Amino acid sequence: MKYRSRTDIVFQILGAANGGSTKTKIMYKAYMSYSQLKEYLAVLMENGLLEHLPIENLYRTTEKGMMFMKAYENMEIITGPLQAPEAK
Repeated sequence: MKYRSRTDIVFQILGAANGGSTKTKIMYKAYMSYSQLKEYLAVLMENGLLEHLPIENLYRTTEKGMMFMKAYENMEIITGPLQAPEAK
């Protein structure tokens, strides 16, 4: 798998949690370890991009998280995929 930026990872987590998802499903959909996931979930919830629903034990993308995803998609349209130049 190619190198992913933090922004790419956040986008994948928010996409996986859209509509509600468990930690395990988010972890597999975003291709990350459990320890990485715990760190990202904490940061995303602290910044209001993700919410935890304790009764259902699900994580769900908030409206602010949806706005982030839309901005990310628009950035990709404008710039194309941003990649580091390949070494020769």
